[in-house]
Amino acid sequence: MKLVNLYTDGGCSGNQHNENIGGWGAILEYGQSQKEIFGGEINTTNNRMELFALISAFENLNKDGLQIRVFSDSSYVINCFKEKWHVSWVKNGWRTSAKKDVENRDLWERLLVFLPKHQISFFHVKGHVNLNSKNTNLDKHYDKFVESNGLGFTKEEFVHIIKMNNLADALANKGIDSFR
Repeated sequence: MKLVNLYTDGGCSGNQHNENIGGWGAILEYGQSQKEIFGGEINTTNNRMELFALISAFENLNKDGLQIRVFSDSSYVINCFKEKWHVSWVKNGWRTSAKKDVENRDLWERLLVFLPKHQISFFHVKGHVNLNSKNTNLDKHYDKFVESNGLGFTKEEFVHIIKMNNLADALANKGIDSFR
């Protein structure tokens, strides 16, 4: 089974205001090949951009039946899948455990269609880790990453994941800048 890594990020300038600009970025990585994509929209939220980054990454895959590892700094996205929130939402008619409508249902529904098409694992990454700063405690970040995501990653792989996460963030900012 072919392994594809997806690194995604979304952001919003002026989040929760009437006038704001959102951006999303994603990197699709297969072996030594990489594809970078980004975009944005006006009057959106950070969470919508996080979701749109992942949807766009899946939409750029040209075949089904892939083994996919998703890396994101969005707890909103990662926890939904790791904790199976989406299963309860669908079962409860798109209502949360607090009996409220699920926010961003339109995007969640678009995203869920990809789950049965692939074998997907989700991994949470700490965002905005500055690998060039002498003050960054890489061992501490690596230990926390492994604690959250399991022992299946070497420190070298972790550094690559952080670099790709930072690139996805830069692409999301490029998406925001395209509207300025």
